[in-house]
Amino acid sequence: MWVHNFDKVPNRKGTSSVKWDMTKTVFGRDDVLPMWVADMDFPPPPQVIDALKARLSHGIFGYTFTGEPLGEAVSAWMKDRHNWEIRKSWLLYSSGIVPAIATIINALTEKGDAVLMHSPVYTPFFSLVEKNERVVKKSPLKMKDGQYVVDFEKFEESLQQGVKLFLLCSPHNPGGRVWKQDELVKMAELCQKYNVLIVSDEIHADLVHKPNKHIPVSSIKNEFEDFILTLIAPSKTFNIAGLQASAMIIPNQKLREKVAEEQQKQGVFTLNTFGVVGMETAYLYGGEWLDSLLSYLQENIRLVKSFVEKELPELTVMEPEATYLLWIDFSQLGKSEKELEDLLLNKGKLALEPGTKYGKDGDGFFRMNIACTRETLKEGLARLKKAFS
Repeated sequence: MWVHNFDKVPNRKGTSSVKWDMTKTVFGRDDVLPMWVADMDFPPPPQVIDALKARLSHGIFGYTFTGEPLGEAVSAWMKDRHNWEIRKSWLLYSSGIVPAIATIINALTEKGDAVLMHSPVYTPFFSLVEKNERVVKKSPLKMKDGQYVVDFEKFEESLQQGVKLFLLCSPHNPGGRVWKQDELVKMAELCQKYNVLIVSDEIHADLVHKPNKHIPVSSIKNEFEDFILTLIAPSKTFNIAGLQASAMIIPNQKLREKVAEEQQKQGVFTLNTFGVVGMETAYLYGGEWLDSLLSYLQENIRLVKSFVEKELPELTVMEPEATYLLWIDFSQLGKSEKELEDLLLNKGKLALEPGTKYGKDGDGFFRMNIACTRETLKEGLARLKKAFS
């Protein structure tokens, strides 16, 4: 198997990197090791870099459209990696999944409508609903055998409260759960029963660890395609979030037309030139690089778990079935989140994301990004130990 060298990475400081250059703004000091926001320290596949260089060398960057080749690349990727045959006509494009969610909320719900989501969950789910004057409804996940599972009794109770749309995070961020088919079917059938649309954010779908398998919820039954909108992007998979390119897969023509009309209202017409090139190339040629990345990430995960078990047994790392984000339980230390954060930042000089950022149900947890070189990871673990020694 072709293997990429993930131990050799460029210095990211001074590149307007949110992760590396905004620690002073976000955490109050600039001498912390950033293991927080969800981007990787690795360059994307070399084919992506070469394609961007070739496009740059052309020298003209006029208006660009998302043509047939991009649709074919997205469709082939979904079929090869996720066993889902989609039509190119189902695709709409957006500069990112967060903008796509905002567009869908405005297109398919009205002000004052209730939007349901699990908790804890990816932070923008809450803010996008609130900022667009909809009502957040939370269905807390429950813990079973060290993993999050859906509390279906509470989930159904929430659906009965006039919910119009359910935002699903699949795989789950921050817990790293890969929802199994029976869980997805039950969520979808309940939403179908109560006439609730599903928007499935599947941005982490490609970053699944064996033997787990991501299943696009819309792909399970033909009837699910009528009320499910699936959001994908190469940004997390290939570390190209800065190229700002994502896709919405919307089989239902009426829903797709409503979302497209909302994009027109907002003046959103296409992707930027480099987003088109990066997305198409990544999906066409990034498979081997991704397989190599997943092997590297799995070794990083093993290293963290081993270190924590030996050096910091009071902490518990939730087993990640997907993503490069570890959800770590600090609650046995008996300290408040503010006290924990103070020790991490000021004693350990380590920047992690506090759990309540993902809802009050995340209290006691911190999220750690382990998509970095082994050397950086070992430094981060040393700082984690120092914070609580």
